[in-house]
Amino acid sequence: MYIRLLHLATLLLLASNPSHAQRITSDLAMMQYFQARLIQLEERLIKCDQNIQVYGQKIYDLTNEMHGQVNHIRAHKSEVRMQVENVALRVGRLERDMEYVQTRIPNEPQVDMEEALLDQQLKEARKLREKAKVNIGTDCGTVLTGVKSMKIVKKTGDVYGAWLRDPTEGSAKVYYFDGTKNDTMLEYTSVKTFRESNSNQKANTIKLPFPWQGTGHIVYDGFVYYHQADTTNRIVKVHLLNRTVSDSILLPGVGHLPAYALSPHTFVHLVVDEIGLWSIHADPDLGGNLVITKLDPGTMHVEHSWDTPCKSQDAEAAFLICGTMYVVYNTRHGGRSSIRCLHDIHDTILNAEPPLLFFPKGYTSHASMQYYPKDKQLFSWDDGYQTIYKLDVKKKNMAI
Repeated sequence: MYIRLLHLATLLLLASNPSHAQRITSDLAMMQYFQARLIQLEERLIKCDQNIQVYGQKIYDLTNEMHGQVNHIRAHKSEVRMQVENVALRVGRLERDMEYVQTRIPNEPQVDMEEALLDQQLKEARKLREKAKVNIGTDCGTVLTGVKSMKIVKKTGDVYGAWLRDPTEGSAKVYYFDGTKNDTMLEYTSVKTFRESNSNQKANTIKLPFPWQGTGHIVYDGFVYYHQADTTNRIVKVHLLNRTVSDSILLPGVGHLPAYALSPHTFVHLVVDEIGLWSIHADPDLGGNLVITKLDPGTMHVEHSWDTPCKSQDAEAAFLICGTMYVVYNTRHGGRSSIRCLHDIHDTILNAEPPLLFFPKGYTSHASMQYYPKDKQLFSWDDGYQTIYKLDVKKKNMAI
């Protein structure tokens, strides 16, 4: 429009003043040249803007792709770290196994021997290993044969909980843990006091320095051992008189799976038998099978661990008698509990002895169980009922 008006003005000027025709024609040509250059510049600016949009989209897409790659690398890094930790755990367990074997088999002098002499020493080492196995089981020769009776002591508290005794000689006190997470436990002078209707008024309230988690606690020789809440695998040892932390340990392998699938809040179960202090947990690297660990109650050091064939699936509790673990199974809807798997660390129970043992009909399921060697009793928490099972035992058949 502007160019047309310019042409019209030019024609009028030429018509009115012919003397200026040549100069106006030159100016018009100059303006047309500038107009063409402006149009070219505008087209280049438009193309530049389009290129900027294209490159911006490519940069955006590349940024998203890089973010995806970074997230993938982080996930892969976490997976690699987990695998490295698992390998380190397995290596540590292998080292403990080797140390355990070395403590049981004397070191032989490393000398050059003929084949016949080497065979003789292998036979002797095998005999020594068998002898060591028998000696370990000599001090404790009890095997479970059945559950004789059940006594309901009381009904109080939550569906989940634990009530315990200190198995130390001369101790009659009862300890009460209600629920699956708290920092307070109750102490009673005896089972009789606990059974009374106004027992809470006679109880001694003990506030622990750290809250506990699950139902796998144990009281042993004046100390309470428990899984510290909101930690993966820290086991705490607290003195009951001064209520201070005496020791603690980060127990390898604990915290990845509940020890028993039917007790989802308990990731480690601490137990005591005639031999001493133990822990039970489920290992995902073993397909969820249970692992037994022997602990030194004084130093909290791990003495040895045993992988077992017993599954954590459908398990609700377990206990040890003379180094043999008995695993109690049930259904998710509750029913009659039964022992369907056992593992003897000494390999002294013959395979011919059937492991299937039934409990008297209960209420729903067991949230906790603790064995007391002196009275051959199980203290259990059965859907809020505090019960005592009397056990039938006999001497082990020793595998020699």
